[in-house]
Amino acid sequence: MFKIGNVEMKNQVVLAPMAGVCNSAFRLTVKEFGAGLVCAEMISDKGIVLKNAKTMNMLYIDERENPLSLQIFGGEKETLVEAAKFVDKNTNADIIDINMGCPVPKITKCDAGAKWLLDPDKIYEMVSAVVDKVDKPVTVKMRMGWDEEHIFAVKNAQAVERAGGSAISLHGRTRVQMYEGNANWDIIREVKEAINIPLIGNGDVKTPQDAKRMLDETGCDAVMIGRAALGNPWMIYRTVQFLETGELIEEPSVREKINVCILHLDRLIALKSEYVAVREMRKHAAWYLKGIKGTAKARNGINECNTREELVNLLNELVLESEAKEQFVQVG
Repeated sequence: MFKIGNVEMKNQVVLAPMAGVCNSAFRLTVKEFGAGLVCAEMISDKGIVLKNAKTMNMLYIDERENPLSLQIFGGEKETLVEAAKFVDKNTNADIIDINMGCPVPKITKCDAGAKWLLDPDKIYEMVSAVVDKVDKPVTVKMRMGWDEEHIFAVKNAQAVERAGGSAISLHGRTRVQMYEGNANWDIIREVKEAINIPLIGNGDVKTPQDAKRMLDETGCDAVMIGRAALGNPWMIYRTVQFLETGELIEEPSVREKINVCILHLDRLIALKSEYVAVREMRKHAAWYLKGIKGTAKARNGINECNTREELVNLLNELVLESEAKEQFVQVG
């Protein structure tokens, strides 16, 4: 268990805020697999201030998701503060997180996301302005630096702490690395030793054993899991269990995977309408099928599904095929 401000987490496993993925349907599904904290995908401060309809929909939180961290991004102090004030008073998020790690050019061009990593003074100014105007704990998600020549992770983290930030999530890659190469866990340890607020380690946690190793090697307070949870909320459950008991629980069966995939689909339909949800679910369904043998044909078929019925039928057929093969192997 660890705390961010006055918000208590029941364990050390956190779902990362992934753009285009971490809507309420996905977050709730992962939450039910035991995540101590789930993070919403990043939301534009200007979208909130201008009350953009699509942005307002992104602020929806199911009460079963709490504790939840809602992430905003922006490059200008006035709009960032206004957006944070709106989230503070008008949503049931527990924590307001500021994005300081997104490497995508359209974000960094607006002086937002990872662009902040070049300027510890701006970090202090922006974070303190937000902290000053909201009641909820304010946290920051950042990368270790812009590139190999500009790694200010320790200074940046100290600026966040000085500004009144309640916790930091640190991804051990630079902006230039994007999602390539290996995450640097040494820098996570250095930052942990330099600050007194909680630090959540992020980067290359692909198995429950990785999570344990990150905690042991860096001393961080919690681990953040992102891509390893795509189509695989069991990764969260298995990690929680491994950290708490040392027991490595078996991977789920094909039927279990598909059942959760369909539950996720139905939640997405309730959130966004069938037309939008089925199209968005195609990538998720492909992730759920990862690691299941003989699914190449089904993956291609997924991209042609336009209705819930088509997608569910395809997934159920896959289960039957898989179970028939398994029976054949056992008999043989």
